[in-house]
Amino acid sequence: MTSDILWSPGRNAVADANITRFAARCGFAEAPYDVLHRWSTSAPDAFWQAIWAFCGVAGTPGSIAYRAAPDGGMLGGAWFPEARLNFAENLLRGPGEVLAVVAAEEDGSFTRWTRGEVRAEVARIANGLADLGVGPGDRVAGVLPNRIEALVALLATASLGAVWSSCSPDFGTAAVLDRLGQIRPKVLFAAPAYAYGGKRHDIAERLREMVAGMPSLERVVTTGEAGLAGAAVPATNWAEFGRPGTEPSYRPVPFAQPLYVLYTSGTTGKPKAIVHSAGGVLLQHLKEHQLHSDLKTGDVLSWYTNTAWMMYHWCISGLASGATVVLTDGAPILKTGHDLDVSALWRLAEAVSITHFGTSPKYLHTVAEAGYRPGDRHDLSALRAVLSAGAPVAPDQFDWLYDAVKRDMMFASISGGTEIIGCFMLGNPTLPVRRGHLTCKALGLAVDVLDERGASVIGRKGDLVCTEPFPSMPLTFWGEGGDQRYRDTYFAQRPGIWTHGDLAEQTIYGSGIIYGRTDTTLKPGGVRIGTAEIYAAVERFPEVEDCLVFGAPVAHDEEIVLCLKPADGQLVSAELASRIRRAIREAASPRHVPHRIHAVAEIPYTLNGKRVEGAARTMLVGGIVKNRDSLANPDSLEIFAKLSRETAL
Repeated sequence: MTSDILWSPGRNAVADANITRFAARCGFAEAPYDVLHRWSTSAPDAFWQAIWAFCGVAGTPGSIAYRAAPDGGMLGGAWFPEARLNFAENLLRGPGEVLAVVAAEEDGSFTRWTRGEVRAEVARIANGLADLGVGPGDRVAGVLPNRIEALVALLATASLGAVWSSCSPDFGTAAVLDRLGQIRPKVLFAAPAYAYGGKRHDIAERLREMVAGMPSLERVVTTGEAGLAGAAVPATNWAEFGRPGTEPSYRPVPFAQPLYVLYTSGTTGKPKAIVHSAGGVLLQHLKEHQLHSDLKTGDVLSWYTNTAWMMYHWCISGLASGATVVLTDGAPILKTGHDLDVSALWRLAEAVSITHFGTSPKYLHTVAEAGYRPGDRHDLSALRAVLSAGAPVAPDQFDWLYDAVKRDMMFASISGGTEIIGCFMLGNPTLPVRRGHLTCKALGLAVDVLDERGASVIGRKGDLVCTEPFPSMPLTFWGEGGDQRYRDTYFAQRPGIWTHGDLAEQTIYGSGIIYGRTDTTLKPGGVRIGTAEIYAAVERFPEVEDCLVFGAPVAHDEEIVLCLKPADGQLVSAELASRIRRAIREAASPRHVPHRIHAVAEIPYTLNGKRVEGAARTMLVGGIVKNRDSLANPDSLEIFAKLSRETAL
């Protein structure tokens, strides 16, 4: 069928795409993408050596790209075992006068930084860290907004071969200690105050509590004008820290040298601390940026994110492809009275000629609901791609993007995760964009969808898996028993196969559809149903600001519970509930229709902005949510503890 195709690349665009040149260099000039993909997973040594060469990685690759595990399984192998590289060097190299960073404020102002200016700041901060004895394996942490200081501190840490880990300053004390406390950092970079939503938020007292809770700390470096008097360890202001320098000294490290520690959401217990390698992160991001996103030297890449989400790390890696990266501090949407101003990111896109605009389905939904049409209001002639992550993108959001933003551009709904700091399925500049589909499987990742028998299926829902090793797999989980916890999380369900936890479908076109997490999959009558289809139907109703759907146990079965947060001035009536049920039935199936609909005042979200279906279900059945500190609005859970006593629509 061609009716679902919303965009196809022109002949010249295909010929000019990075992936076209890569395929030709590897001997696949006339081959369809599926053939290139199968080669990339069946010949990992040749493929990843080709990625290293094509992307021009700074470092020495050695003679082998992959040494397989003795048992041939996914765990126990070694990627580029002879290689030496430095992550920061790969991001910072290039002419000093070239624009590297645009640091944007909430009010629309921004500052430009050249590569030379960023390198000088990295050199200064790295000198300060080295003077404190920071070296390979030491941990340096950040509680910072998405500003230039966070990027510089990260790159200074990486230049020394040390390990970086960060949280957003809006995290509570317990949430930060649950994460950074696990890795025992030596130095902490922190902002005693930050701006968001037109307000200044002072977190100095909270920051003192965090410092007191991390006895491993030897120094705190504070950003901004505010200091940190009374901290349990010496505190130095950013401007006074370090020694001046013009060029960092990059320490070559092994491919598998730990670079980042990232964290899972932590709603079922303490967040898992996932350790990622310098080489794995670099190669994965170079491949995804250059081949799947067609990012080129001089392009401008943005992603609205905080410093805790993996998409922050994904975005800043765009520097390694010669792109300018945009750092966005503050709120993307401002509220004035009852009105929402959704224009900030689009004004920025016009002002700095963003070519690759990264966002989330929730943001796109809010902009569309506001009736805002960016393409009519802004010069987006530079824009070549919009990318979205964090949740499945509804089919009607695809329609809105091509109608209200731009017709001639690539839209890529991408899916992967913190666990791989990359994507299993994403875009492709040489393939058509189909409504509601993720365009293709990622090169180098043997992605499949398996049913309950373990058989590969097309056109049916199943578990998203990866059957062959890849470089950005975690090294381990931090802490005692980390290797075993890693195996238990991703390999217990199917020994020897990475089971990611997404309910998915692969199509006859080679594209994919993600229906949601399997731990929130609904099973009324024993049939697996993804939540994404229900969310997509409900979000079309302007009377509803937000919603949450989950399954509740009942008499050896499960019933679907839909909770609606009404928009300002709206009520959840029986008539609205009836229209929503009808829309879900027509858009999905009779099995998707909720058994119960409730009006709620708030929807629970994690600190990283993801809905928390499991915690709501736990509260409904009288259970205990173990780690409320991982939620942005934990008090909202009390609403769901009372639902069982309320009359449903």
